[in-house]
Amino acid sequence: MTLLNLSWKNLSNKPLTMLLSLVLFALGVGLISFLLLINHQISEKFEKNLAGIDLVIGAKGSPLQLILSSMYHIDAPTGNIPIKGVMPYLNPKNPFIKSAIPLSLGDSYRGYRIVGTTANFLELYKAKVNTGRSFKAVMEVLAGATAAQELGLKVGSTFQSSHGLIEDDNLVHEGHAFKVVGIMKPTGASIDQLLLTPAQSIWEVHEHAGMGAAPTVEEPEEAEHNDEEHAAEDSIAENHADNTQQINQIALTNQEEDHQNDDEAPHDHAEEHQLKSILEYPDKDITALLLQFNGHNITTLNLQRMINQNTSMQAATPAIEITRLYSLMGVGQDALRWLAFIIMGVSGLSIFISLFSSLRDRRYELALMRTMGASPGKLFAMIIMEGLLLAIFGYLIGLAISHGGMELLAGEMKAAYRYTFTGRTFLLEEGYLLLGALAVGFVAAVIPAIQARNTDISETLAEG
Repeated sequence: MTLLNLSWKNLSNKPLTMLLSLVLFALGVGLISFLLLINHQISEKFEKNLAGIDLVIGAKGSPLQLILSSMYHIDAPTGNIPIKGVMPYLNPKNPFIKSAIPLSLGDSYRGYRIVGTTANFLELYKAKVNTGRSFKAVMEVLAGATAAQELGLKVGSTFQSSHGLIEDDNLVHEGHAFKVVGIMKPTGASIDQLLLTPAQSIWEVHEHAGMGAAPTVEEPEEAEHNDEEHAAEDSIAENHADNTQQINQIALTNQEEDHQNDDEAPHDHAEEHQLKSILEYPDKDITALLLQFNGHNITTLNLQRMINQNTSMQAATPAIEITRLYSLMGVGQDALRWLAFIIMGVSGLSIFISLFSSLRDRRYELALMRTMGASPGKLFAMIIMEGLLLAIFGYLIGLAISHGGMELLAGEMKAAYRYTFTGRTFLLEEGYLLLGALAVGFVAAVIPAIQARNTDISETLAEG
C-alpha cells in the first residue's frame, strides 16, 4: 500500500472528524476566493470604463451619482444642464479640451439605456461597428453588442423607447420609432449595454411627447411658452456671461464661438444628410458632458473647483469618485477577508487537533509499522501527507463553492446592472491561495508528525 493510500485510509477512518476539518477549511478558502473574484471583476470593469475621461460636468447633486450614471450607467442621472452653459467646453477651438462628449440620458428600451450622444463616444472605448454602420440621422440607433443580443435586435429592427430607466408599458413614447442601423463589436465596457443615438433623437421624442392635442389652442399656449423660454434664456445668458468671465482661462471668446458657428453653417447646408453640430442647439439640454483634457496644467486642475463654485452646474473627477467608492467598499471587504483568515486559522487548528488526538489511538499501529521496516521519516511523511490531503480537498471544495456562488450571483447582477460577471475564470492569486492552504495543512501536521517519528517501539509494544 502506498503512502498516499495509507494516509487516505487513516483520514477516512474517522469521517465526521475529517468532514468538520474539510468544511471549515473550504469555508475559509471559498470566502477568500470569492472576494478575489468579485474584486478583480469589479476593478476591471471600473478601470475599463474610465476610458481616459478627466472630468464629467452635470447637474448639481451627488458627484458619485453623476459618475455612476454618466460613465457606468448604473444609477439615475442627477438632472439636465443647458448646452448654453457648456458651450465653451464644446467649442473645438478650446485649447485645453481634447474632446467633449455630450450625453442625453433618461430613456430606455426594455431596461437597456438609450444614450443620446455623438459619434465621438465610440472613440472613448475604441468601439468598432460589427455589422451595419454608425448613426447618421435622427432616430437611428447603433446598438451595443450585449444589448443587441439580449434584446434580439438586428440591423433594420425598430422599437419605441420608454421614459425612465425601468420597463413600463405606460411610459412608452408611442409614434416615435427608433431604427437600428448598426451593431458594435463587444468591448467588455459599459458601451456594450447601451443603445446609442444622436442627442437630437432624444429631443425629438420628448418634444413631440409634450405637444398639445388640440391645434386650435396650440398657438396661444406656444406664445406663452415662448415668452417663458425667452425669459429663461435671458437669465441663462446672464449667468453664462458671469461664468465665462470667471473661467476665461479655458473658455473661448464670444467672437471665436460666433466665427465657428458661421464656418459650420454652410457646411450643414451643403450636406443636408449630416447631423448638425450640437453647438447649433444652445437652447436645448443635455444630461452630462464628458471631458478629456489636452494636458494637465494649473487651469485644468482648477476647472472642477471653478465650475462647482461659480456655476449652477457640477463637475466631478472620475478617478477621485471611484477611489472614494473603493474606500467605502473596502471596509466590508476587509472585514470579510479577516473573517476568512480567522476561519482558515480555526480550520488549521481543527486539523492539528484531529491529527494529534488520533495519534493516541494509532501509537500501536505506528510501532508495528516500525517493526515491519518503516523508517521514522516515513511515519513523519505519512502524517504530513494527511494534513496536506485535508488542505488540498478543502481548497478544491472551497473553489467549487466560490466559483459556483459567483456564477449564481452573476445572474442577479446582470439582471440588476446589465454587467456581465462570471465564475468561470481563474486568477493567479488563487494559485497563491493554494500555496497558503498547503502551508496551513503542513504547519497543522508538523507537531503530530514529529511525535509519530519519535514513537518508541519497545515501550509502545510493551504497553500493548
